[in-house]
Amino acid sequence: MKLTGYEHQVQYYETDQMGCVHHSNYIRWFEEARTAYLDRLDMGYARMEREGIMSPVLQVQAEYKSMTRYGEKVSIEMEIVKYNGIRLTLAYRIKDFATGQLRCTGTSSHCFLDREGRIVSLKKEKPQWDKKLRTQMEEM
Repeated sequence: MKLTGYEHQVQYYETDQMGCVHHSNYIRWFEEARTAYLDRLDMGYARMEREGIMSPVLQVQAEYKSMTRYGEKVSIEMEIVKYNGIRLTLAYRIKDFATGQLRCTGTSSHCFLDREGRIVSLKKEKPQWDKKLRTQMEEM
């Protein structure tokens, strides 16, 4: 399941003095889309944390293609590009909702840890989540 159609309405506070969205907000929008995606899979951050699993960001990258301005709406597409049971890499495409113009692309990489900070293999500890992520990656 490729996450498509996640929408975000640009807020005034997200813009800079030039009237365009500050670059840091695209990273926040990646997180919004990722959170919605994991919730759809019934393994959102709240559930993960209740079950003792953390998923920190290891790396994030963004490439800005065109400016987004206050009042515009963007659509965020996301997909799993790599998953091995321990690490997860996602790709994002942010587009203008009205025109489809590409605004930003990027990736984020994550791992899974227990509450003590030790690496967790979802294949061993949460096989139902591992299966969901593997199935999603295959379908993309």
